[in-house]
Amino acid sequence: MTKTKLSIVVLLVALFIGFSAQAKFGFGPKVGMNINKMHFSGEKLLDSDNRCGFTGGLTAEYIAPVLGLGVDVSLMYAHMKTSVAVENGPSENVSGNFFEIPVHLKYKIGIPAVESIIAPYIFTGPSVAFKLSGGNSYFDTKKTQWGWDLGLGLELVRHLQVGAGYTFGINKIASVVTADYGVSTGHEIKVKNNYWTVTAAWMF
Repeated sequence: MTKTKLSIVVLLVALFIGFSAQAKFGFGPKVGMNINKMHFSGEKLLDSDNRCGFTGGLTAEYIAPVLGLGVDVSLMYAHMKTSVAVENGPSENVSGNFFEIPVHLKYKIGIPAVESIIAPYIFTGPSVAFKLSGGNSYFDTKKTQWGWDLGLGLELVRHLQVGAGYTFGINKIASVVTADYGVSTGHEIKVKNNYWTVTAAWMF
């Protein structure tokens, strides 16, 4: 290796070490509420209304210096609720308990004069939820639900993060009606889970 190449490698390593040393790592508790509504496609036999649930757990973030770009990962317990009704039939309140893991690409918008007091941010990324319990009379839901999150928030005094996001359901969580409420058992109905989430986290 020539001296020039060696110098470049040394410089890159030094920059990486300095970059990592300045990067901001934070973690802390996170709590909030979710507003859940199932989306049905196929035969229009079922409908869903919004219901509120709650979520809580731990979150961690790693933000690069200067750029304000980084990632955050959360380990959350989520209790989700919704109401499902068949056309010309009864409605049923549906709830479920999940272990949810969202992984986000996060961008903090630093405004030099006020960033120590308030800093807006945006985030996006995948989320996976593993069903712990819950069900309903109309269809059996899968154990694993995938979604894509998109949201924004504010960081206050470098510690309190208040955010709101929407999760678009990616995979079908169910596909057939399993009970007869004016609907023949076995009808093909694709079900996806979409929901809003509003959270507050305290970062250490």
